[in-house]
This record gives sequence, C-alpha cells and structure tokens, in this order.
Amino acid sequence: MTFNSITFLFFFALVSFFLLITNFDFKIKKDKILLIRHIILLVSSYVFYAWWNWKCAFLMLVLTFISYWTSLRVEKTNNKIYLAIGIVIPLIILGIFKYFNFFVDSFAYVFGIDQISTLNIILPVGISFYTFQSMSYTMDVYRKQIDCEKSFVKVALYIAFFPQLVAGPIVKAKEFIHQLYEDRNINWENFKEGIQIFVFGLFKKIVIADNISVCVDAVFNMPENYHAVSIVMAVIGYSIQIYCDFSGYSDMAIGTAKALGYDLSRNFNMPYIAKNISTFWKRWHISLSTWLQEYLYISLGGNRKGTVRTYINLFLTMLIGGLWHGASWTFVVWGILNGVLVCIA
Repeated sequence: MTFNSITFLFFFALVSFFLLITNFDFKIKKDKILLIRHIILLVSSYVFYAWWNWKCAFLMLVLTFISYWTSLRVEKTNNKIYLAIGIVIPLIILGIFKYFNFFVDSFAYVFGIDQISTLNIILPVGISFYTFQSMSYTMDVYRKQIDCEKSFVKVALYIAFFPQLVAGPIVKAKEFIHQLYEDRNINWENFKEGIQIFVFGLFKKIVIADNISVCVDAVFNMPENYHAVSIVMAVIGYSIQIYCDFSGYSDMAIGTAKALGYDLSRNFNMPYIAKNISTFWKRWHISLSTWLQEYLYISLGGNRKGTVRTYINLFLTMLIGGLWHGASWTFVVWGILNGVLVCIA
C-alpha cells in the first residue's frame, strides 16, 4: 500500500472515520479516549504494514517488545547490559535481513568461492527506519532524555505509526511520545493543512519525479546511444527526480500525520542551495542526518577527542550512513566519498 494509491485513499478515509468518532462526547475519561485513539492508530499501522507482508509485521512486533522491555530494565537498573541488548539485538536482526547476503557474497567474490550458501529471505520494507527508532528510544531512556514509557501501546505506536513507517522521516521518541499524552485528533485546521502538505508531496512524486524518471531511465539504460549533452542532462534530471521522489514521499508522510493531528519533523530544506557538503547534509534527509549525528557521531566521541579523532568520527558516520541506504558496494563507495568530502569541508 503506497501513499499514491487508491487503496491508501480508502484506508486513510476509514482510519479518519474511526478517529472522528472519538471526538464525540461519550462521557468517557480523557485517558480512556486517548487509549482508544492510540489503539485505532496502532491497529491501523499494523494493517498498513501487513498489507505488504503480514509475516514481517511480527518482526516489527518483536523489535518493539525488545525496545520496550530493555528500556524498562534500563530505567530501573541503569545497567549498560540492558542498553547493549536494546542496541545489539536490533542491529543483529537488521544485519541478518539486510546485510548478511551482501557480506557473504562479497566474501565469496574476494576469495574466489563459487558456491556459498546465502539466506533465502526477503528484506522487510522500512526495517532500517523502525530499527533505528527502536534503538534511539532505548538510548534516550538510558541518557535520561525521556522517561521510560510504561504503556506498551504508546511505545508500539511510536515505532509503528504508519505515516512514517515505510520511508521516514525517522522520528525520535522525545519528539513524538509526548504528543500521545495530548488531546490530539482530527480537526478541520490540522486536516486542511495536512492535506495541503500531502497534495504538494503527491505532486512532486507523480507529476515531477515519475515523469522525469522515464527520460532518465532511457538514457541511463543505454548511454551509448546518446550525446554527451543528453547524458549530462540525464544526470541533472536524476538529481531532480530523486529529490522530488524522496522529499515528496516525506511530505506525504508529514501531511498524513498532520491531518490525523500529529506533527512530524521536516525532512528536507532546499538541499540543493547548500553552500557546501556539510550544509547539504543538514538540509537533505534531515531526520537521518540528525539521528546519525546524535546517536552515532556523538557516541563515537564527536569533536571532543582532538582533530584526528573528529575526522575519523565524521568519516565513519558517513560511511555507515552510506551502508544504511543499501547493502551494496555502490553505497559503501558513496559513503566513503561523502565522508572524505565532509572531512575536507
């Protein structure tokens, strides 16, 4: 189920209908109404995800339970062992599904092994996003930036909230969970603003990105048939295509959440007007850049341990950021290049 499908339109209308019902005065306490709304959104989020593959919904549930349980133990004991469990196990799960076959194939290629066993598994859509969110929640609790949430429903909704579930933006717990304690639901002003944002994102996606992709793919598939000028134009077109595709999807996610009464952070801020590569990464996929900065770069030591260590930390952050985007050597090289450029900048 994608945002630019008729199926999603009916799905969103149905979710909105059930949420609107909770606006009526049923003489029920506020906390009970909020719980009902959260359950509606949580069930809807799992239906949204299971629409793609219902088996993978159980994987997301497992990661949610790990994050919920380890955070409870971290707050109670302040023991780094539980923090390690809340980080290592999700990383192992992510590694198995996303990177295991890549590393096995790379190992076989380097050592000239013809036959080697790989896993016959599918890559769960959005796993990188909700894995990062589950880990950041546990780390925020350990750092005492937020209180541990006792309600499993709230933690599960934070991780599975369907507008941002598949392709972001990556949402931090401290930005979202507090909204679950507020009386947020559909109202005309939020709905109108959310639909406007959604339509703008939809326009970027289906009118600009999808149409440009036709021309770009034709050149990229058979570059030998085109003049150098056409190839340069295709490269420029691809930069526009990927921006409008990704930022358009983010806008649709933000708009959907806003229409339902929730705020997600901006994910793109005119990145192509950036003066240098460092500024670019503060404007492009902002939720990922800030996540990597806060939970990886700073955890590695940031700029607190001298100039050389700062450059190493910057390089490693960009390298891992590249690998996060996909399990291939293309993304590894892409991460290395960006790491070098960020260090130079």
